Amino acid sequence: MSDSTQPINDGGAVDPTRLGMDDGPDHVSFTLSRDLNKRLDRYLGDRIPWLSRTSLQRLIIEQVVTVNGRHPKASTRLHKGDVVNVVLPPPPSNELPAEEIPIRILHEDRDIIVIDKHDDIIVHPARGNQSGTIINGLAWHLQHSGGGTLSEVGSEHARPGVVHRLDRHTTGVMVCAKNETSHWRLGKQFEQRRTRKRYVALVHGNVEPLADVIDLPLGKHPTIRHCNAVRWDETGKEAVTLYRVLEQYGDFTLLEIELRTGRTHQIRVHLSHLGWPIAGDDMYGGRHIEVRDLLPSGQSSGDRRRVVLARQALHAAMLGFTHPSAETDVEYRAPLPEDISNLIHILRDRGPVDRPTVAGTVLAVDDLME
Repeated sequence: MSDSTQPINDGGAVDPTRLGMDDGPDHVSFTLSRDLNKRLDRYLGDRIPWLSRTSLQRLIIEQVVTVNGRHPKASTRLHKGDVVNVVLPPPPSNELPAEEIPIRILHEDRDIIVIDKHDDIIVHPARGNQSGTIINGLAWHLQHSGGGTLSEVGSEHARPGVVHRLDRHTTGVMVCAKNETSHWRLGKQFEQRRTRKRYVALVHGNVEPLADVIDLPLGKHPTIRHCNAVRWDETGKEAVTLYRVLEQYGDFTLLEIELRTGRTHQIRVHLSHLGWPIAGDDMYGGRHIEVRDLLPSGQSSGDRRRVVLARQALHAAMLGFTHPSAETDVEYRAPLPEDISNLIHILRDRGPVDRPTVAGTVLAVDDLME
């Protein structure tokens, strides 16, 4: 073992800024001060948070991790007194590569850039993934347009300019900041719930009543990794969602969603909990939609298994806020993406369609259809 081994206090995490200071590979060492009875890969995930669990398992397979001088398995249980040594790859760089990624820009000025996020793209680099994100695409756009840079706030976590986020498969309006003043002012509006956000969601089922407030606390799912759930214990945080029915198609309902809080997966968890999972959202009880799901009873089709919708039918249609420098109210809207729009056309053509008048609705479906 190299003399450059970095001992880590039990319970502490590796500081990536201390890595790469010496020639040769970096080594870290952990000595357990108590009996954890925890899997090795999970323990390392807590101590080396900038590496994914898959990457850590690969290090174990490559035999650059030892427990008490022996090569362990990922499932090896750790106990008091165990000494874990790891040879680490370099930490992720904060220098984000600019990439030519198509991004639809709704508005841009010296302070902000507002985009219409498309499906199947994450907002910023996550552990193990430094490319192919919105931020990589915006970096390329700003370099080639001479439009300045993104705010440095959050750059230490590879999130420059990111004020808020949308899930990978959620489409619609997002705003990023181009300087620190704008970033802090926008961030404060989101934190104090002074922004105006409306989503469109197509859900399974016939939603009743036509409008309601969902006030259910959310926290991490107790057993399913990367999922959230309604939690009534001390881990639950306040989460408030308002919904209003836009159109009903019998076995599907189109909703306008207003957020009062912004918890992770809030809309998806709330609607699923009430028995109306979002169409296509197989993480929270929804189903990918095939042609056969849309056929009238008794009707057949040669392409019954063709997929019409393969991701959650959730779209951030409107975002309003106070402009950080002009201090005027601004509002931006994004049309429905093609997959959701096509599905609505099919449901309308199939009939019957009910379009109730619900107080407080601000979105007109036809105005959002391209």
